[in-house]
Amino acid sequence: MWWTTCIIWVLCVSLSECRRLPEEKPQMHGEVQSPSYPQPYAPNLQEQWDLSVPEGYQINLTFTHLDIEASADCHNDSLTVLYDEKLLGKFCGHENSAEGHHPGNQPILSPGNRLTLIFQSDDSNPERQNLGFTAQYQAIDIDECSAQPAESSGPLCSQICLNTLGSYLCSCQHGYELRSDQRTCVLSCNGGTFSEPEGHLFSPGYPTPPPHAVSCQYVISVESGFMVSLNFSDNFHIESVDSEQGPDCLHHWLQITIADREPVKVCGGTSPGLVETNSNIVKLDYHTDDYGQSRGWSLDYNTHRVKCPLPGAVVNGRVTPILTEYLYRDYISVRCDVGYKLMTDGQEINSFSTMCQNTGQWHLPLPECHIIDCGEPEPLQNGGVTFLSGIENQYLSVVQYHCNEPFYSLLGGLTATFTCEADRRWRSNNEIVLHPTCIPVCGKPVEPLPHVQRIFGGYDAPENTIPWQVLLTVSGDRGGGMVIADRWILTAAHVLQQKGITATNATIEVYLGGIDVHLLLKSPMRASSVYIHPDYNNPNSIDYNHDIALIKLQDQLTFGPSVMPICLPAEDATYITNTAGVVSGFGQIDSGQGRLSTNTLKFVELPVVDQERCHTSMNEAKTRRSNVPDLTDNMFCAGRPEGGKDSCQGDSGGPFALWNGKQYWAGGIVSWGVGCGLKGVYGAYTKVTNYVGWINKTMHEN
Repeated sequence: MWWTTCIIWVLCVSLSECRRLPEEKPQMHGEVQSPSYPQPYAPNLQEQWDLSVPEGYQINLTFTHLDIEASADCHNDSLTVLYDEKLLGKFCGHENSAEGHHPGNQPILSPGNRLTLIFQSDDSNPERQNLGFTAQYQAIDIDECSAQPAESSGPLCSQICLNTLGSYLCSCQHGYELRSDQRTCVLSCNGGTFSEPEGHLFSPGYPTPPPHAVSCQYVISVESGFMVSLNFSDNFHIESVDSEQGPDCLHHWLQITIADREPVKVCGGTSPGLVETNSNIVKLDYHTDDYGQSRGWSLDYNTHRVKCPLPGAVVNGRVTPILTEYLYRDYISVRCDVGYKLMTDGQEINSFSTMCQNTGQWHLPLPECHIIDCGEPEPLQNGGVTFLSGIENQYLSVVQYHCNEPFYSLLGGLTATFTCEADRRWRSNNEIVLHPTCIPVCGKPVEPLPHVQRIFGGYDAPENTIPWQVLLTVSGDRGGGMVIADRWILTAAHVLQQKGITATNATIEVYLGGIDVHLLLKSPMRASSVYIHPDYNNPNSIDYNHDIALIKLQDQLTFGPSVMPICLPAEDATYITNTAGVVSGFGQIDSGQGRLSTNTLKFVELPVVDQERCHTSMNEAKTRRSNVPDLTDNMFCAGRPEGGKDSCQGDSGGPFALWNGKQYWAGGIVSWGVGCGLKGVYGAYTKVTNYVGWINKTMHEN
């Protein structure tokens, strides 16, 4: 640029000599860039630049590129320009963005010699798509050229006025040179550079021939990413010599030079018309000699943005916006269809956009859309899951939960199917079943009981016929119990408490899952806590009212053929006289030569006895024996008047199971009696129906 060279020369003259200023003095010009520019900036930045120039100058700040994440009022990422505390501008977005505030090509002029730039970014630019900014600044003196001169004196300069330190300089347009008065211009040609996006050029003196030979150079150099088009006017004349091949440009010519191509000379009387250069830099060299009469040429030039290739399609996704062509600085975004996720380089990303660069290529390759997966369905304790459709836990896969039958069933008896949804969660297809739960099946042994016989004197119980039966030992003494839940055993209070002292957890051993004592004793289970009914008070073994207790196991049970719970009584359960119940246990039996503890589970069927008859029987027993306990409304009797069939020592705490047509339920707990199998005397059992509330409350709270 000729006139720029002149400015620098004059500056050097005014300073007497050209030398480097001391580093501590403010700079006259410089450049400011966002961190990592031209690479995208990182999130969570806070950068500040304090610019200053010598006193008496202003700062002229020009953005050569600004691409900051757009947001309303530039709330997210922004570049703030301040003079002291005065806000000069807050910028974000890019040239084509609908949101934000872009400075465009307008420079910012500071009121004084200071300027502060603050760049900040939040965490919402995780894919690092925005490039940031770059800006040039320079010291600007007072512009004498902007002052209007007095009419009598005429303009300061006939063509171009340039402000300098304390003064001004005159310059001329392309094709003219400054006369000796340093104010007016005469025809000449000394070249020039044009960087505006559009303009008008013409040869010296056009459309009349110049008075002498000229050798001019015009350079059109616009921002990278734009391409120059030349449109010559029809009035075109450069002297040429005719030849068989056409006009020969021997002495006069206009040479057009485009990067990476051979220069082309044009002449003659036919206009080249429209020339698409596909380049951002074009050099025009115009040459004539003193003998020619070329009238010259004129042209208008303009620019258009570099084109990027069509992005193509994304399987299971959408590219937006859809345009017929994509140009420099255009953005596209990719969104996946419902049920799919954005993936690039093997990593999932939350969002994606890419920009058409000045190279004609997209700055990021398109991502892929992969189907989402919900991960493994939650495992179901005592159950499992089966795929009904889909594979690998993918979107819209359907699974169904099932319990380990016949020992567990789904709570509510409903079907539990779940679908993998777009939010990557397995969601129930039934509003009632939000979380499937397998509950134990109670009172339904896999093997039916055979025709029952007496327990006192004994009939062996086959395998898996009484799976709720429990053998207890408390400090070595035998007792019975029954499984009612996966960590709970129901038994009699007097089994766990003697003379008012409750057995410790360490003295209690629990055996279940078999009918052979020798095998059972190999695998004891331990109690974690014991709960005696709060109203039980029997220090002298003569008051068995509220004879009921619960044992909580340290380890959870898994139910199967040999271990299943017995059902608790229903709310409307009743005890009907002569209804037969099954009593079972590992207590004493009559061997014919005395009583012995059995090593095999025994059972017997005993009918419920009318409560009035039981009272009479017990009262008669009191006349024959001392310390016979009272029969209360919390007890019932079972047995046969002729005797011979009964529970006995070691059976205490065991079950009296009643069948309701579908399942066995815990009707009673073996509590006390007068002898074993005596004629006219019945066994007394704790009436479980009176304690269902206490049982459920204790288990729930513990």
